Amino acid sequence: MMTAEQIAASNKANMETLFGLTAKAFEGVEKLVDLNMTAAKAALGDSAQNAQAAMSVKDAQELLSLQAALFQPLAEKTAAYSRHLYDIASNTGNEFTKAFEAQAAVAQKQFASLMDTATQNAPAGSESAVAMMKSAVAAANNAFESVQKAVKQASDLAESNFTAMSQTATSAAAKTSKKR
Repeated sequence: MMTAEQIAASNKANMETLFGLTAKAFEGVEKLVDLNMTAAKAALGDSAQNAQAAMSVKDAQELLSLQAALFQPLAEKTAAYSRHLYDIASNTGNEFTKAFEAQAAVAQKQFASLMDTATQNAPAGSESAVAMMKSAVAAANNAFESVQKAVKQASDLAESNFTAMSQTATSAAAKTSKKR
């Protein structure tokens, strides 16, 4: 059984974790708002410049050249925005994952301690039940670790796919603007 002090300490740690995660979530939102404000300001400035450039066009060929010249910077800015957005989401998600893993490790230790206490106080003749219980706990821990590894691999794969897609889009935009 847990003592009152242990329960209070556990509740305090849980509250600290909750407030820490809330602060991280707000930091992520703040970064997202900052990114969007920066992008909006840049888009407004670019729109003004592009409108002025379009007003000075004298013929259709010049208009096509202007469009081609505007396409690549737009694609690059879009790719950069996407990368920043992904970084913000990824970093915020990583903070939550770290906190979850830390809490899971603490819970596993507490459960292991509880299991040790229970097995030490088990009545005589219950050795096979205790062994089965320990085996089940070990299997559950192995399954949890496997899930954690799979999630990490999936995250790494998604990140590499995002990076490749972003580079491909930027390259395609560069090739398209060169052809015009």
